[in-house]
Amino acid sequence: MNSPAEISQFIKTQAKELGFEACGISKARFLKKESEEFKEKLQKGFHGDLTYLENNLEKRFDPRLLHEGTRSVISVLQNYYPEKLLPEEDNFKIAKYAYGKDYHIVLKNKLKQLVFAIENKINRSLNARVFVDSAPVLDRAWAVKAGLGFIGKNSILIRKNTGSFFFIGEILCDLPLEYDRAFETEHCGSCTRCLDACPTGAIVAPYKLDARKCISYLTIEHKGKLPEDLKDKFNDWIFGCDICQDVCPHNRFAKPHHEETFLPNEKLFSMNKEKWKNLTEEEFKKLFKQSAVKRTKFEGLRRNIDFLLR
Repeated sequence: MNSPAEISQFIKTQAKELGFEACGISKARFLKKESEEFKEKLQKGFHGDLTYLENNLEKRFDPRLLHEGTRSVISVLQNYYPEKLLPEEDNFKIAKYAYGKDYHIVLKNKLKQLVFAIENKINRSLNARVFVDSAPVLDRAWAVKAGLGFIGKNSILIRKNTGSFFFIGEILCDLPLEYDRAFETEHCGSCTRCLDACPTGAIVAPYKLDARKCISYLTIEHKGKLPEDLKDKFNDWIFGCDICQDVCPHNRFAKPHHEETFLPNEKLFSMNKEKWKNLTEEEFKKLFKQSAVKRTKFEGLRRNIDFLLR
């Protein structure tokens, strides 16, 4: 019979073989400190139109309530930093994470493969659920608890000697495992590059992000008209924004991913402002088939483009 330590090592080895950047494991429990910080952000309205964040709060802070029988949280990181950046001259910009296939699909498939591998190892079915940024799970908090990194002043998870260009996924399961030590130090020091570089002032203070001013939130999640007073500060972003990550010193260590499904549609390299201006819905569907950009739909992307062209 395999010990918790042996199974834990097996899980991490399998995760690496599936192409994950890193894997860490933490004990499922109530996140008291994080729950207080999260509620404070809600009270200040920093979540903007994301009213769903107000729901299922107790489940959000305790995975044992989200998935009955959960004893362990397995966290993984998937690198998405591209080898080749899309042209920016005479062009609009989309966030690097949206270059290729929708990460929700890619990571969920990999996590399901990892669950299957664990089941073969322990010779029984696993009481488990996989999550990728689509349920009340505090992804970054659990990644920190699993020793995978620290939260930067831009509120993004940063991994030492790697940077922050990666996705986070989890498996909640009923296995007792060997738990990693939480990452307890922060490595931003006196650096304020992300705060200084944010054109809209969305990072209102270190570790505090006001989504209502965030270009990424406004171009993707926000419904309705975009704020006219921020028009000249969008810096040509029409889907997401990478500014606070691009200026982060830790991302000098970022290396290109090896995930073929994250490679961009070749047609994206030939786009320019004139082509974006004349983009049709049919072209949108072909250009962003199975892409995260589809989240904003054609109407949303059209709104963003028109907003910057006015």
